[in-house]
Amino acid sequence: MHELSIAQDILSIIKQNVPHEELKNIQSVNVKIGDMAGVVPDSLEFCFQAIISGTEMGDARLIIEKVPFVIECNSCGKTSSNEIGIRICSHCSSSDTNVISGIEMQVVDIELSEEVTK
Repeated sequence: MHELSIAQDILSIIKQNVPHEELKNIQSVNVKIGDMAGVVPDSLEFCFQAIISGTEMGDARLIIEKVPFVIECNSCGKTSSNEIGIRICSHCSSSDTNVISGIEMQVVDIELSEEVTK
């Protein structure tokens, strides 16, 4: 299950970008996962919750935005959302295409709550 190592990588990104004293204020971590990234979103969410359970980040949520597989045709210039992995243009049947989305795995942002000081 490589989702565990991906969840650990997300945790590493969080720790690189959020000061230690702010970790308890993390409300959510927003990620984009492409349809072709080979990640099972439910498994990733489970693994993330498992590794933060009992830590200062225990209340944080992982919010996953699924990104569809889309290609752009170099012959006709049109984009298509084909079946995952099919790189043939659905408009002109050309195989001269580029994948423009659907393979990404990206931490988009980390949302922190504001501390109320009295």
